[in-house]
Amino acid sequence: MIISENFSLKKYNTFGIEAKTKYFAEISLLDDVRKISADKRFVKAEKLILGGGSNILFTKDFDGIVIKNNFKGIAVDFETENHVFVKVGAGENWHSFVLYCIENNYAGVENLSLIPGNVGASPMQNIGAYGVEVKDVFHELEALEITSGLIQRFSASECKFGYRESVFKNKHRNQFIITSVTFRLNKIPKFNISYGAIEQELDKMGVKELSIAAISKAICSIRSSKLPDPKVIGNAGSFFKNPVVSSDLYQQIKNEFPNVVAYAAENGNMKLAAGWLIEQCGWKGYRKNDFGVHKNQALVLVNYGSAKGNEIYNLSQEVMDSVYEKFGVVLEREVNIV
Repeated sequence: MIISENFSLKKYNTFGIEAKTKYFAEISLLDDVRKISADKRFVKAEKLILGGGSNILFTKDFDGIVIKNNFKGIAVDFETENHVFVKVGAGENWHSFVLYCIENNYAGVENLSLIPGNVGASPMQNIGAYGVEVKDVFHELEALEITSGLIQRFSASECKFGYRESVFKNKHRNQFIITSVTFRLNKIPKFNISYGAIEQELDKMGVKELSIAAISKAICSIRSSKLPDPKVIGNAGSFFKNPVVSSDLYQQIKNEFPNVVAYAAENGNMKLAAGWLIEQCGWKGYRKNDFGVHKNQALVLVNYGSAKGNEIYNLSQEVMDSVYEKFGVVLEREVNIV
């Protein structure tokens, strides 16, 4: 393990923001973490655990140590009559894991195809798309507590999953390093194609017999048409959460805007499409200097080259203010701000 100083993070965040960290280390062994914990330089230093860098916006340099999670490996842990449990290193690329499942006919994560980032971030964010969330296929994870150097197991209930939330985003933020995640996958697929434009895309593809491979391919096609490739245009995917509002507020909005895009949520509430709200406020395709809102998806803020993190952050605040002014809806950022 090499510990670097005054290290550039530009290549380690999909926004492509230039920011530096006082210290940087890539870890792939438990002993690496224990060495960091024992190093006097880092006992009181602020720590930031970094995965694929696909859900983070740096607005300033980091005066601590950034620990890049690089634990690898994919293997079947055990099987039951209906399920296969696959243990995956937190540093594995998420979409590569999805492709592994499809190749082996393990169903459950096909709707989560082409989501950027690494496996370790999937339970942290409770990533979701097209009617499926990680909590739906989650079994357990192993995480190393940085201060003690001890491994702990967390069940689904202990992770306290919510909408793009878990205990690792709040109570245990940057206290644990997730080393592996075990997923419960189906041997017999339960297809979920009712969300979004999946059915239309499958029809366009001429799919006669439904399969997890076909669903994955359809979703990859949809996502590629809407979302910019971070290798081409810096971005972190969806910047905002889809807001959940009361049925009364939804009805008020619908009375004035009959085309509002919404879905039923828990407890009689409604989940609104944040992208639609932002688009109605005129932000879609907005650009100033090297930062803006993507032309095909208003939910995505972008860096066209040399934007600063605080420019994108300030833009996000302007977007949030305009949505509240027009609809009375409070947007929340999905991206982690540093």
